[in-house]
Parts: sequence; structure tokens; C-alpha cells
Amino acid sequence: MSRTVPLDLPSPVAPGQSVIGRAVGELRRRPLMAVGVVLLTAYLLLALVGPMVTVDPLRTDPTNQLLAPSAEHPFGTDEFGRDVFARAVAAARLDLWIGLVIAVVSMVVGSVIGVVAGYWGGRVDEVIMRLTDVLLAFPGFVLALILVAAMGDSIPNVIVAVSVSFLPHFIRLTRAEALQQREMEYVDGARLSGNPPWRVAFRHVMPNSLRPAAVQATLVAGWAILTVAGLAFLGVGIRPPTPEWGVMVAEGANDVITGEWWTALFPGGMIVLAVMAFHFVGDELGGGEV
Repeated sequence: MSRTVPLDLPSPVAPGQSVIGRAVGELRRRPLMAVGVVLLTAYLLLALVGPMVTVDPLRTDPTNQLLAPSAEHPFGTDEFGRDVFARAVAAARLDLWIGLVIAVVSMVVGSVIGVVAGYWGGRVDEVIMRLTDVLLAFPGFVLALILVAAMGDSIPNVIVAVSVSFLPHFIRLTRAEALQQREMEYVDGARLSGNPPWRVAFRHVMPNSLRPAAVQATLVAGWAILTVAGLAFLGVGIRPPTPEWGVMVAEGANDVITGEWWTALFPGGMIVLAVMAFHFVGDELGGGEV
């Protein structure tokens, strides 16, 4: 389970300094964040533009099986003659989309539950936290594996299963923030103004409890990509011939033994770089160790 840390907030904008100038200054001060931003920007451009300029990732060509990387096929071809680069680019769009959706869904749902537990407390808090402890009793990957196996192989089921596995992180994090925020003077003022409890919780407490959860979501996006790829590698969730990084690594694993290393190396490398980019950004936003 991840360990959260205080946020290292950027310094205020100096008089006359533009937002772009401030952003450039922050990136210079934090080289790891700069690397992460550059990698994520490259991935987003690849996901948006790549499929328009590459061949059909599902097109097979038996006459060009297992060709080594070349100018015509930068990442080579697989055992069905499909272009590995085209499949890796198509997979970038799918994997990044799934990772971001999982991060947003788990953050929103987990934060709402965490605010309910932290603001109302008492029996409500006790029930929610005991259920959260039950989820935490399972390693996240194992819980996602069980849920996908129970619900069936499809992209929506994968998103739901992996989102559930990350809910406890956001529930505990947002609950801890809500416990502090509910004792603040502005919350007392909101109550005295006649606001009902639900409005105080979601209109005043929740917005001020979300900043750590937003940082955590950056890390979860990377973990989600790795989890989805791991499930696909085991043959659960996303299945061939869908172009997905985990599927491609699973398909290319046997080729490595016979010397065709490129079918697994390139999609595996794209997983590593994507997860690393999200973690660089999240680690720097969180102020250090995660």
C-alpha cells in the first residue's frame, strides 16, 4: 500500500511572471517531473496521431512473419506478420485511456465515500472503514483478478474491477483529510448559516479534501496501466487480437526463446516508460517519497 506525504506546493507566481514562465521554472527545478511530462506528452501525441499514420494493427501478412526491426517495420513484425509498431501505437491509445479512466473513477468514488466516512463519523465511519479493511486484505492485483474472472472478460469489466481494487487508497486518504477539515472554522460557519449536513460535506469539506487524492490519482493511473497489462498477460480481461501492451507481451513471450526479441521488448518497454512517467509526475507533485 502506498504511503502518502505532505504536498510540496509550488512557490507563488512572482510579479510579472507568466503562467508559462512559472511552469518552465517548476520543470527546471524538478527534472524528474520534466522527464515525466515530456514522456506523457509524447505518449498522448502518439495515441492521438499515431493511428492515423500507421497501418491497420489487425492486418496479418503471412509472408512477413517475424521480421526484425527495419525502416519499413520499426518494431518488426509478429508471428502473424502484423506490424508491431502499429499495434503498440494503437495499444497506447487504449492503455492510456483505460489508465486515466480508472484513476478518475476510483478517485471520484473513493473520495465521496471517504468524505462521508470522515464527515459523519460514528457508525457510518465504522462500517465504511471495516469494509475498506476487507478490500485491503486482498492484494490489489489479486482482487482485480478475482473480480474480472467473476464478471467476465471485457474492457468495461476490467475498468470496474481495477477501479474497485484502488478504492481503499482514496477512501483512507480522503477520510483523513475530511476528519481535519470538519473541525475548521469555515465548516462551523457553514453549519451556522443553515446549510444541511450533506451540503456542508460535499460543498465545503470535499473540495478542500481532494488535493492529496488528485496527486494519488496520478500514481494510480500508472499502477492501473501496469495492472491491466498484467491481467492481459495472464489471459484475463483484454484478449487477443486486441492491440494492448499486456496482450502483445504475452504473445511475444515465446518468441524471445527463439531469438525474436522485438515482439515482447517494445510493448514491454512502452509499459515501463508509461508507468515511470506517471510516477515521476505524481512523486514530484507529492513532494518526494511515495
